[in-house]
Amino acid sequence: MNPAPDADTAGVVLPPLPFELHWDRLPEHWEPLASAAAREAGLLVEAGPLTDLFVPPDGTEPSFAAPRLVGVPDEHFQLSALVDVEFASAFDAGVLALWAHEAAWAKLCFECSPSGQPMVVSVVTRGLSDDANSVEIDGTTVWLRISGLGLGEYAFHYAPDGVHWNFVRHFHLDPGPDHVMRTGFVAQSPTGEGCRVTFSQLRYLPEALDDLRGGD
Repeated sequence: MNPAPDADTAGVVLPPLPFELHWDRLPEHWEPLASAAAREAGLLVEAGPLTDLFVPPDGTEPSFAAPRLVGVPDEHFQLSALVDVEFASAFDAGVLALWAHEAAWAKLCFECSPSGQPMVVSVVTRGLSDDANSVEIDGTTVWLRISGLGLGEYAFHYAPDGVHWNFVRHFHLDPGPDHVMRTGFVAQSPTGEGCRVTFSQLRYLPEALDDLRGGD
């Protein structure tokens, strides 16, 4: 499967997500991963070479080439996945993302540092992107979670085990009057020849978190 890198209007259904997703930017290859248990359904995405999603703070040329599959969630939600990345080059990453438009988006990344160390990294873009390293991870898998708290308020967490969640970031992101905030999945390979990412054991709850730092 080698589609052109354009948007695809065909809807993608990934149980247990209750909304359709759409490719804003197509990958080199993708496929849904079936499971006997719907809650364990997943997604395989292969990003092509030199694919990134970043708007440099110094105002140099941005990149929106990373494939992204996104849909409109509930106002209050929790989306999590076990992210497995076949790291090969610096900044290869599997990502859970929020996307409104090119000037309003955020991503929670499981990313390869320039030294080869997997890390949890977050980026929030309001016109220009910031970039914040969180924690180093041993191995090539980690759980990531995006939570929507209502009125443009969001939180990022990670978990080594999918049970005990660690706080990464709490922020506000306004989609603007003519857009809605969508959430979903991104794969990237900004410096390399491509990156293969598996998002498995997808979980979705249409409710807000009770405690940002409570560990649940």
